[in-house]
Parts: sequence; C-alpha cells; structure tokens
Amino acid sequence: MSTLAFQPMETPVETSVGADAFAALEQRVLRAIELLKAERAARAEAEAKVAELHRSLESQTMELLRAESEIEGFKSERDLVRGRIERLLGQLDEFSS
Repeated sequence: MSTLAFQPMETPVETSVGADAFAALEQRVLRAIELLKAERAARAEAEAKVAELHRSLESQTMELLRAESEIEGFKSERDLVRGRIERLLGQLDEFSS
C-alpha cells in the first residue's frame, strides 16, 4: 500500500489561504528588509555627518586657541606701549615744568 493513500489531501481553499498568508508574510518581510536598508543608510549618513562635525569642531577649537593666544599677545604688546607712552608723557611733563 502506498504512503500517499494515508496523507490527507489539501483542499483548494486551504491552499489558497496558505498562499495568501505566505504572500502577505513575504510582503511584510520584504518591507522589513527595505526599512532595515533605509535605516542602515540613514545611520551611515548620520555617522558620516558626526565625523564631519567632529573634524570641524577640532578645527574651530584650534582656531579659537590660536586667536586667544594672539589676543594675549596683543594685550601684552598694548601694555608695553601704554608703559612707554606713560614714560614719554612723564618726561614731557618734566620737560615742560
């Protein structure tokens, strides 16, 4: 006796429902894959932007430090010039007295 005789036969309705459920599942999986791809691309783009912003921040920080150093140099130079001018004015006051 054949083993096929003991296996239940699927009805066309069961096959149709199974195929519809499988097709729906397949669509959900495909949609999930597309979402995953989009999210990975967005994450890669965001990580690249973060790296770019870090480089920009480092550059601006270096520029800020350079500018602060230059300002300190200008302040020192101003104080020296102020002292020289005050000495000259003191000498002029002595001369005119």
